[in-house]
Amino acid sequence: MSDFTISRRGVLAGSALLLASTALPGILRAQEAKKGGRLIVAADSEPRNLNPAIVASNGVFFVASKVVEPLAEASFEGKDGLDPRLATSWEGSSDGLTVTFKLRENVTWHDGKPFTSADVAFSALQIWKPLQNLGRVVFKDLEAVDTPDEHTAVFRFAKPTPFQLIRNALPALTSVVPKHIFEKGEIADNPANTALIGTGPFKFAEHKPGEYYRLERNDKYWGEGEPHLDEIVYRVLPDRAAAAGALEAEEIHLAAFSAVPLADLERISKVPGIEVISKGYEALTYQLVVEINHRRKELADVKVRQAIAHAIDKDFVVKTIFLGYAKAATGPVPQNDPQFYTKDVPTYAFDVAKANALLDEAGYKRGSDGTRFALKLLPAPYFNETKQFGDYLRQALAEIGINAELVNNDAAGHQKAVYTDHTFDLAVAPPVFRGDPAISTTILVQSGIPDGVPFSNQGGYANADLDALIAKASETLDPEARIALYRDFQKKVAEDLPLINVAEWGFITVARNTVKNVSNNPRWAVSNWADTVLET
Repeated sequence: MSDFTISRRGVLAGSALLLASTALPGILRAQEAKKGGRLIVAADSEPRNLNPAIVASNGVFFVASKVVEPLAEASFEGKDGLDPRLATSWEGSSDGLTVTFKLRENVTWHDGKPFTSADVAFSALQIWKPLQNLGRVVFKDLEAVDTPDEHTAVFRFAKPTPFQLIRNALPALTSVVPKHIFEKGEIADNPANTALIGTGPFKFAEHKPGEYYRLERNDKYWGEGEPHLDEIVYRVLPDRAAAAGALEAEEIHLAAFSAVPLADLERISKVPGIEVISKGYEALTYQLVVEINHRRKELADVKVRQAIAHAIDKDFVVKTIFLGYAKAATGPVPQNDPQFYTKDVPTYAFDVAKANALLDEAGYKRGSDGTRFALKLLPAPYFNETKQFGDYLRQALAEIGINAELVNNDAAGHQKAVYTDHTFDLAVAPPVFRGDPAISTTILVQSGIPDGVPFSNQGGYANADLDALIAKASETLDPEARIALYRDFQKKVAEDLPLINVAEWGFITVARNTVKNVSNNPRWAVSNWADTVLET
């Protein structure tokens, strides 16, 4: 495998036509920004649903977090790693059955209506619990939200629920939407899912498909002296190579989430006026994972799964695909999480001979053409790295006699194939670790997840012992005991390999040095940017 190489396009290859075809009207050009500033940002996707209360994902948060606010945000300096947003304080009861939030006063929705505890109760009971991709797990036992006054919300749980979990979930899972807008008709069909109405520092102004989103300053924002910017424009540049060219041409100010390809970072870091920033993604660790369809007889055999794990050279993946901007993974919790991570798990060294031996032991001998069996491999289309790893994995599997057919879909087609129709054998996914294993991690291996839930166990894997451990951890109130359970969880996952964790990485922001207060919290790209400044 040592001669394997990955080709990348040059930074400007094919980008001139794209830049011309997606050029914004003259009023939106970076060089014409007014005092206060029009920040122009690269966006590589256009989510169908922009409501973060329903879809808790970074692609949605990137735009929506400036408009719709959570109860609290992640922080480098705040107590328990949190800063207040729509809640000013939170306190859990000793029996784990209630959490009391004191809410911020004198906050108004963008349509002028007052923000109250009724909005929090509605969001929690009608959206987070039944509809949100992650909230339906975290808030599964939420049975009521009492509102003794307009600025107090008391969450009541049917079963003891760890306050540690609720606290960790606040930044990603508690985006509050207006009751008076969403209580009418079907929530899923509400136009405010795309034309957002929030309490945040910026108001949703317009979306021109294929070209841009535009947000404008909320002059009635509760934050004193904020926001500093007049506007934020997200310029749609689906070809990531185009972002570097747009930055250098001063047509945009900032590209987050590694929108500038990793291969271009060293060169662009030397361009005057441009900075490369790795900070600001600490609470958004992405994990490169091989999802496995256990309905397939061969893949239901743990020896086959172990063989696939031994066939993957993680160091090569880190150095060649991620160019060193990643770490080899040991299990389902990333190494940069000091609270839950343990290194005491089974590991699978790169060993092609051992992989072949395991497949022989499992009874899958090579045929006359050298092939043992064939699989359908679907790499997620979201990042260059997931697609490139798909190419690598196909070649790695060929070394052990498995013929993997690559099937490349767009984002909607990939999600349908993997998470609804289950028409895959192996898939490459980039789930996000959000600071607690109960948030978007246990769902990857827990059985009984309904069809259609993205980034969840749709491979048909079922392990009663693992399910019981997940259930016990979800009701364990003592923080240290809960941490111990999740360390046992990591061991069991690494041992039985319901999926294979390959690498973990954070992203890179590339910005012009006129943009200030960049990356000043652990979820900066998906936070509200109220304090972001554009110097002219």
